[in-house]
Amino acid sequence: MGMTAEWSRLPVGRQEYRRDALLAVAVAGGLTVTTFLYGSTGTYGDDQAAWWVSALMIVANAAPLAFRRRFPMTVAVLVALAFAATQILRVPEVFLVNFTLFLALYTVGAWCSDRVRAEAVRWVIIGGMFAWLFIAISFGWASPTRLPNESDSLLPPAIAFALLNILINVLYFGAAWYAGNRAWASAVARHELAERTAELAAERERSAAQAVTIERVRIARELHDVVAHHVSLMGVQAGAARRVIDRDPAQATASLGVVEDSARTAVEELRRMLGTLRSDDDADPRGTATDAPSTEGIARIAELAESARAAGHPTEYVVVGDERPVPPTVAAVAYRIVQEAVTNILKHAGPSARADVRLRYLDDGVEVEVADDGLGARSARSAAGSGLGHVGMRERIAAVDGRIEIGPRARGGYLVRAWLPTT
Repeated sequence: MGMTAEWSRLPVGRQEYRRDALLAVAVAGGLTVTTFLYGSTGTYGDDQAAWWVSALMIVANAAPLAFRRRFPMTVAVLVALAFAATQILRVPEVFLVNFTLFLALYTVGAWCSDRVRAEAVRWVIIGGMFAWLFIAISFGWASPTRLPNESDSLLPPAIAFALLNILINVLYFGAAWYAGNRAWASAVARHELAERTAELAAERERSAAQAVTIERVRIARELHDVVAHHVSLMGVQAGAARRVIDRDPAQATASLGVVEDSARTAVEELRRMLGTLRSDDDADPRGTATDAPSTEGIARIAELAESARAAGHPTEYVVVGDERPVPPTVAAVAYRIVQEAVTNILKHAGPSARADVRLRYLDDGVEVEVADDGLGARSARSAAGSGLGHVGMRERIAAVDGRIEIGPRARGGYLVRAWLPTT
């Protein structure tokens, strides 16, 4: 693990400090018991330390552990010095002091965020301990009578004793080093997992908010497509009926009939659309969802041309190529494109504009084209498509990877041409 500047396990809470204090008390109690027992066995004979020296070393070994997670490197150095002093002063304790030094080295590896300093402090302590070990071995070899070579073993007792001590210390310090590093790596992994979990939760919230926004846009687009066409047709026919109601009641009646039919159709389409929005995952056993224009698509383009004729615009509807089934999504988009284009003719092209609606079946797709010879660039429409209708058309085309051309024609009028892939 490298140096982690962004995150630290320290400081910890009061609960951890309380546990460290209890650990120090427990270790002090254990050291007191083992020191008394080792002293009773005469571990160092006449060279054994006085009781007050032993008590002082017990405190020196145990007390720093109460601060091991506050100042791990300082505690490790103090415990290492107390460990060495315990041996030098011949305090009769050779068991639990090994645990205190192990715990201090482990804490440096497990809790220090500055990994460079943590490794340096551990190397210094371990190096000092091995230097002391080698010095002790050298002094032992200087007194060969301590381990006489009276056996027939392959190794002399002095060398075997030295190798055994070196092996024990390598395992001891290696275990402390490995355990500390593994604890740090596990803590970092848990921290990163918690961060990723928080990021995923935030991403889910953002995705949910985006989904709500996208759904609102979709509903707005559907409402625009369903309502705008019929309302525009109703407005045109109502205006025509108002103008001729005195001199041509029959024509006024016909226009009002178109208004009534358009209103009824708009209400039916709204009902079907809202029903679909409420239960997108539920199949309608009566088939109302499949009858909606959003799923029927191309088959109803002829009705759009007829609605333009009913509004007083001479309209020609032409199908080019051999008719064939197309994907439902493509059919729905084609229908909505034509519907929006016809609606714009009713609203902007002028009362006498002619319309031309064409559906072309191509080898790799279908193309719908709606053109008029009305006001063209002088109308409120713009090629940039700043209105909701143009934006909706472009969004629908982009959703199926198609292409669309919207704008005034050079010879007058307006053109909407869209190509939609079928393969």
